[in-house]
Amino acid sequence: MAKRKYTFIDLFAGCGGLSEGFLKTRRFSALAHVEWEKPMIDTLRNRLVTAWHETVASAKKKAILFDIQRTDELINGNWSEDSIEKYGKDNDETVIKRGLKGVIGRKHVDLIIGGPPCQAYSIHGRATDKDSMNNDYRNYLFESFCKVVDAFRPNIFVFENVGGLLSAKPGGIPVRDRIFNAFTQIGYQIRTPEEMPRALYDAADFNVPQHRPRVIILGIRKDSDLELNDLYTSIENERSANIKLTVKDAIGHLPALYPLEQPIKVGRIIHSHQYNPAPSITQHEARNHGPRERAIFKEWVDGEMNHISHKDMIKYYYEKTGHKTLYQKYKSLEWDKPSHTVVAHLSKDGYMFIHPDSKQARSITIREAACLMTFPLDFQFLGSTPYNYKMIGNAVPVNFASAIAKGIYKTLDKR
Repeated sequence: MAKRKYTFIDLFAGCGGLSEGFLKTRRFSALAHVEWEKPMIDTLRNRLVTAWHETVASAKKKAILFDIQRTDELINGNWSEDSIEKYGKDNDETVIKRGLKGVIGRKHVDLIIGGPPCQAYSIHGRATDKDSMNNDYRNYLFESFCKVVDAFRPNIFVFENVGGLLSAKPGGIPVRDRIFNAFTQIGYQIRTPEEMPRALYDAADFNVPQHRPRVIILGIRKDSDLELNDLYTSIENERSANIKLTVKDAIGHLPALYPLEQPIKVGRIIHSHQYNPAPSITQHEARNHGPRERAIFKEWVDGEMNHISHKDMIKYYYEKTGHKTLYQKYKSLEWDKPSHTVVAHLSKDGYMFIHPDSKQARSITIREAACLMTFPLDFQFLGSTPYNYKMIGNAVPVNFASAIAKGIYKTLDKR
């Protein structure tokens, strides 16, 4: 007898890393995904059609382009004129008139999953912001998440975020206290603020070739027969023992992209980015690095300069560019280790993600970044190159999402 599928809503869905991981297990069915940036929602809709057998119309209805801060309209529909002007043409009429409730209808929602934007909680973000992110609206996006949970009353919710959440104090109040109080008040049990550090996991322990510490806050409805610790234990049992995937495991099989002395022509297309193309792999093209950058990349990798002191890194940057900085500007991947955390800053430049082969003298490609996040090779990212890097850096690694999903469905199956 076929096992039942559990249903979910994905909030702050981005390009769909968390959804992809849950769907990949074949034990979950997506009812809706909510995201407010168009390149991300276009990418997610395309994936639902090409990989998960949704029709174009169904994908547009399920994957909603909307600002979750307009929470009442998102849940109930009856959009304001302003919302219709901003988002109307990109959404199904059902969403506009009846909101998430119209999309879901009478179906029961088993889970709500999502990861609000992490920049406000990021330790680096707070260090570089003059107000330490205290006045950033993203500190409070969990309130919208909480409202959606309250509206649909799922058995479980999954709230993913950066480790910096554990120390963030917007308005002088620890955000983990705010989160605990908000969900407790609507009838959900979550770990106490003191227990939350135990929910900090590294994606590298879950078949992801990347060190990526993340807090996973699980909540269960107080009137359910679930045990919170059972859920966490079941997820922890999905760890990949002592084996960690490496950069070589993730991208070592991809075609090399070497610098060219002169641009080349393939058919009618002139490749002016000064690296050989790899037509067999989509979205695997090198950025257009100039001679100075290529020389720095080669020197950095060959000199194993990841291991010099921070002071020497700052000095090196000044000697090469004439510019001063307080922060490390270059870092290379290493073949035999997991990558450091893939970040959205890749949309600006790739200097902190230099390819480990010095002969290639470049930063990583969109496809390589996606492989480090365990997106399948056939996953296509739509929009501009900067947006592609941004959506990948902001995503949840697919294999990590799958491990969370497996832990949850095993617990639910036992019940």
